[in-house]
Amino acid sequence: MTASTADFTRAWQDWRAGREKELADPYGWLALVSLDWLEDEPRAYPGLPGKWWQDAEAAYVDPDGGDLEYEGAKITETRRIELVNSGPTTRITAGAVEIEVARRTGYLIRVHDPEAPVLKAFRGVPAYEPQENWVLEGRFEPFDQPRPVTVGAVVEGLSHVYTAPGTVRFTRDGTEHTLTAFNGRDGGFTILFTDATSGVTTYAANRSLAVGKPDDTGRVTVDFTRARNLPCAFTDFATCPLPPEGNRLPFAVEAGEKTPFERQ
Repeated sequence: MTASTADFTRAWQDWRAGREKELADPYGWLALVSLDWLEDEPRAYPGLPGKWWQDAEAAYVDPDGGDLEYEGAKITETRRIELVNSGPTTRITAGAVEIEVARRTGYLIRVHDPEAPVLKAFRGVPAYEPQENWVLEGRFEPFDQPRPVTVGAVVEGLSHVYTAPGTVRFTRDGTEHTLTAFNGRDGGFTILFTDATSGVTTYAANRSLAVGKPDDTGRVTVDFTRARNLPCAFTDFATCPLPPEGNRLPFAVEAGEKTPFERQ
């Protein structure tokens, strides 16, 4: 093993360790134990204090004598929570659990419990061994204007809308491929994709790839060794998006995370 290969492998192992630490968060995705869609009339949900409901614009919770906190302060009256569709969520604390409020067309609540069975049984994520030939040079090609793109979800009948600023183009084995990219972190992008391993050795619905900010000439690094499972690969209580049309690669991406142990 050359020094550069050893450095590459070590960096990947550090990334994987951080990834598994993130998944083991006591209030993370593996801690989910329920998902309920809010209704138009106030109602209680099993094991949770308060009454919960929604209208066309927001979600609401009435503590109804229950012990609930929002951002460290006790909720003493009806609280209105307005969120962006397919955007960030917020959380309300109820004793040892956290109740996540999300807007996915309608509003939903999900309970994160540090005693969740899936979290307690977590033993890491299987992955392909890292190979440098799966780190490719690509090029970001912006659209004239960012485009809203509607995609399906793992939950039947649900859809998500994301902003696509452009595409990422790269070449593999002499063939050029183009993937629609969504806005990511720090000026980078998120790519949702499937490939010939999907449903075989990797999770059938999708995997996600973070691509860093392009340089001044539009060049980006497409590192498939860091392809990640979305939360729906681990839990039935996630509403993950499906890849946009055209983001299925015709070859086997034998790199990155495989189907979680929990789904095998």
